[in-house]
Amino acid sequence: MRLPRDIGADDLIRGLRRYGYEVIRRTGSHVRLTTTVNGEHHVTIPGHNVLRVGTLQAILKDIAKHLDRDWQVLMQELFADR
Repeated sequence: MRLPRDIGADDLIRGLRRYGYEVIRRTGSHVRLTTTVNGEHHVTIPGHNVLRVGTLQAILKDIAKHLDRDWQVLMQELFADR
């Protein structure tokens, strides 16, 4: 599965809620999410309508590493309906 080219910050934030991530702060055009699943972890997402592919991939790899999962499996779980 290829990374979707039309994922926005709001779509990603909605998907990450199932992994325990919650918005803790919005500063300018960036959104900060935190989870306490598998220890505390923070991730910052640019608040763009469409995220760049490299940015999306880096965010997914960071989250997958924290959750001790393969990032492509995480991507399929998040975007299976696309």
